[in-house]
Amino acid sequence: MGIINRMQSQFSSRLGFILVSAGCAIGLGNVWRFPYITGRYGGAMFVLFYLLFLAILGLPIMLCELAVGRGSRKSIASSFDVLEPKGTRWHLYKYGAIAGNMLLMMFYTTISGWLAYYFLHMASSTFNGLSVQGVNDVFNQLLASPLTMSGYMIFVVVSCFGVCYMGVQKGVERISKTMMICLLALMLVLVVNSLSLPGAGEGMTYYLKPDWQRFIAYGPQEVIFAAMGQAFFTLSLGIGSLAIFGSYIGKEKSLLGESLWIILLDTFVALMSGCIIFPACFSYGIDPGSGPNLLFLSLPNVFIHMPSGQIWGTLFFLFMIFAAFSSVIAVFENITSCFCELLNVERKKAIRWLAPLMILLSMPCVLSFNVLSGIHPLGPGTGILDLEDFLVSSNLLPAGSIIYVAFCTRNSGWGWDNFYQEVNTGAGIRFPAWVKKYMTYWLPLLILYIFAAGYYGMLAG
Repeated sequence: MGIINRMQSQFSSRLGFILVSAGCAIGLGNVWRFPYITGRYGGAMFVLFYLLFLAILGLPIMLCELAVGRGSRKSIASSFDVLEPKGTRWHLYKYGAIAGNMLLMMFYTTISGWLAYYFLHMASSTFNGLSVQGVNDVFNQLLASPLTMSGYMIFVVVSCFGVCYMGVQKGVERISKTMMICLLALMLVLVVNSLSLPGAGEGMTYYLKPDWQRFIAYGPQEVIFAAMGQAFFTLSLGIGSLAIFGSYIGKEKSLLGESLWIILLDTFVALMSGCIIFPACFSYGIDPGSGPNLLFLSLPNVFIHMPSGQIWGTLFFLFMIFAAFSSVIAVFENITSCFCELLNVERKKAIRWLAPLMILLSMPCVLSFNVLSGIHPLGPGTGILDLEDFLVSSNLLPAGSIIYVAFCTRNSGWGWDNFYQEVNTGAGIRFPAWVKKYMTYWLPLLILYIFAAGYYGMLAG
């Protein structure tokens, strides 16, 4: 069958494109990282800056990815080859982008496996009656068992690649749409439950009422940078994960309207996750800024003491699974498309090779918590997961975003005129021409600031 035929692989509906693309963007950054980083940096003021930077950072970069995808009808493996002027070498970035997608999945599949583990244990009453130390022991026992962690990671890889194996419409679109609809329904049920808890009002006040004194106490520069980083990284832009879905859609609608829908859904899920977690934390005396431990150590203790906590805890981790798996499926679809184009093989053959390769590449992260726990690549207390996350989040995402923006605005690349025409092709909201100067000069500087500040923070730490 050869290379994927984009014109035959389009989504069956506009809703399908929006939900699947939103599913790609919505992930652990929204439903896990956003609540705890909001709690860490003072609540509402952080949220306000996050929304601002989502508009001035996330939206234009997303437009670049989708425009390149739709304009070329290719994945990141071939899109720059199709659109770049002859004699230029923009296409060399394909290797960095593909590496970024692979690296992201090398640790994302492990964390997704943890969620599946917690869902099953919450549903089977494992947490009932446990003390705080008992809850900690459940997580520590998981990390100490390479066989258990490997089994859940393999389940994630096989099941998500299995969805891609079924095809774009019958697999990726149909399953992702179902998961997204279930995710939104579960989220609303969980929000209603959290808002009905005693003390929920205090949590919502902390979360949504701006407090300048708290903002100053946390340090304005630190809060603003944290909001900028979260807005930038939440969409995982720069490695072509969203561009692939641009290549699957037609030109009936302008890309600005479609991008706004994706970002609105992404933001809605992040904000509603806070409405689930903050009232629950304040009701049961849990610090909402307790960091990564919030999900796997703090929240299970909340569900243990909550009326009908087993039911709510099970629904919560099912919600988390839908969020994580939708992202994994989307990135696997991008990886599959890339290898189909690079090797000129059909989808099912590529997946039969990619699934075991992904399992093999994910093993270092699994083993870093037990067999390879003595390896500290970024200093004491760090592991292989931290290294993989650093390479993607602090290097490939910002570097790739700059490349996308430069390619779409510079005459040596695709150029502003071609980008502007592609974005505004179709009915819908028009992208304003006056944004050209901002995207050409100021946006790359903002991304460079994030890049430099990330390194400074790591070295200072």
